[in-house]
Amino acid sequence: MATLSGKFLALSGGVGGAKLVRGLAECLPPSQLQVVVNTADDFDYWGLRICPDLDSNLYALADLNDEQRGWGLRDESWVTLEAMRRLDDGQWFQLGDRDLATHLYRTQALAAGQSLTDVTRQLGERLGCPAALLPMTEQRVATRVFTDMGELAFQEYFVRERCEPRVEKVVFDGLDTAQLNPAIISALADPALRGIIICPSNPFLSVDPILSLPGCREALMQVNVPVVAISPIVSGAAVKGPAAKMMHELDIPRRAAAVAEYYCDLLDGFIIDSADAQQCDDIAQTGVACRAVPSMMTTLDSKRRLAEETLSLIEELV
Repeated sequence: MATLSGKFLALSGGVGGAKLVRGLAECLPPSQLQVVVNTADDFDYWGLRICPDLDSNLYALADLNDEQRGWGLRDESWVTLEAMRRLDDGQWFQLGDRDLATHLYRTQALAAGQSLTDVTRQLGERLGCPAALLPMTEQRVATRVFTDMGELAFQEYFVRERCEPRVEKVVFDGLDTAQLNPAIISALADPALRGIIICPSNPFLSVDPILSLPGCREALMQVNVPVVAISPIVSGAAVKGPAAKMMHELDIPRRAAAVAEYYCDLLDGFIIDSADAQQCDDIAQTGVACRAVPSMMTTLDSKRRLAEETLSLIEELV
């Protein structure tokens, strides 16, 4: 596609969002792409500050991620984890040896008084990340999942319990004192901004924490550029993670159109998979432009193609 002018802001969670972000980086120069990343999944483990979604985007953009496993670094080793499990067999979160360096660097820099935004920028520079990653906030926000097993921290639900408990509601602790990252406010105010992209991340666990930050939805609605989202639901199933399962448990229809409705006050455009093309009319009736295209991102080419379709829809809506 032709080189686009202007800048683009993407909202991303973990693996699913990181795939589209990688495709966008193939289409846009580094100066044109900024990525707002969910930090409500962040937590402390082994005394280290772990930022799973930031790292998923960082590793994907730097072409260091393990595509086969779906998370973490390629060519990883697990010597430290195996040694820890000999000492404590209750270790449930997997930290690879190379991945540990990221967490050690971040934890030390934060302890020295640096901001998460600055630390993330430094990690990106050192690892060869071609786009700016912006943590959604500098304050700590924590996703709490209320289930039929009781209240769980997000990583307990997602990793330790493998998303098996039935979800009753999701709460984001710390929102009352959190503020939208000033770098995001600056990006939204940039006259060069051309479009906003909501990646195909879990709407409830990955995108909602960003949108729930005080003033965020209002700021997005006030910016006079198209907002386009990509559905994480294909043929009634989640491409990755528990989104479809959660929709069923929260009495939300497991349809791409239901995701569009969930975001509807923000959206100008919505992209669904070709398999769900019959839902385009329902979405269009809400005033949101809909495009049905192949959306399964299994290769770098397919990531690039979906990114091109997303940018093309934004250009059409400008």
